[in-house]
Amino acid sequence: MGCRVTGVTMRFLTRWAAVATLAASVLAPVAAHADPLETQFDAVLGKIQRAPRVVQPATPSADALEYQLASLAEASQGRIGVAALDLDTGRTVAVLGDQPFPMASTSKIAIVATFLAGVDQGRYRLSEQYPLLLPLPSKKFDGPIAPVRAGEMLSAEQLIELALTRSDNHAADALLAAVGGPAAVTRWVRTNTGITEFRLDRDIATLVRDDGAVNPALVVDRRDSITPAAMVRLLTGLYRGQWLSASSRNVLLGAMSRCQTGRNRIRALLPEGTAIAHKTGTLANTASDVGFITTPDGRNLAVAIYVTGQTGKQERESRIALLARAIYDGYSAQAPRRAALR
Repeated sequence: MGCRVTGVTMRFLTRWAAVATLAASVLAPVAAHADPLETQFDAVLGKIQRAPRVVQPATPSADALEYQLASLAEASQGRIGVAALDLDTGRTVAVLGDQPFPMASTSKIAIVATFLAGVDQGRYRLSEQYPLLLPLPSKKFDGPIAPVRAGEMLSAEQLIELALTRSDNHAADALLAAVGGPAAVTRWVRTNTGITEFRLDRDIATLVRDDGAVNPALVVDRRDSITPAAMVRLLTGLYRGQWLSASSRNVLLGAMSRCQTGRNRIRALLPEGTAIAHKTGTLANTASDVGFITTPDGRNLAVAIYVTGQTGKQERESRIALLARAIYDGYSAQAPRRAALR
């Protein structure tokens, strides 16, 4: 899918210098006062690392990309998790790749995959119709499940398109109800993919109703979460057709390639015409974007970026855009090399 650089591009580009300055200001105190900082982080987050350890490459042959990502993902204004994998060479990079982050609407990839696996097994049909699930008025935390009512009937194929291209919550909840709820999606992911870092606890209506109870920039809430590295593993398996038929894989990836949300995120700073297929996520004080980027030489990258804090939505989106461009440039500049382990 082609993309057009948006009107905010110049503002993003001017932030490169500011980001570099900010990273430099963080590196010195981390090196000089590691123990006091770690004590402060532990007091807030327990033993889960809040900020990435940033060590400048000693030689030009060291992994400059991972260093650059760690600099851009420094956590002075909120946790940032990044993971990327070259699907052709197996080369990976990550920053806080094993720390849980809120999935928000990136969970819709797993919801759709669970439904499509049922299609492959003959339990559902893409032509079968289900009602949109519309939330009813409800106070925050008023019961474990937000009340909903049935709306317009749509085919599963239409619901998938809405859930992945427009991040429609009502369509996603319709599919979620069809497969048996959050526990069924968690079970499918863990049983079929072996990814234990994934958990879905609430439907989208409840997640939205109760949003804001936890500040994800400061608190690691394992509910409805995934690690960036685990999301990349999920994306990789779906891309390679490990758990879905070829037709179901094409339905999922095709919808992701038509995603209309997140114009200021992964796609914002990529060259015009870059092929991407992705899914965004947004909740209180957090934004994310995950999916696939194609490099100029035709390699495909699986990417997951989860950002919290950063003072506001625009800053979270710009950080995603900067990280995505760094990944794109870093992988594009490297001659493909086969990884020892796939």
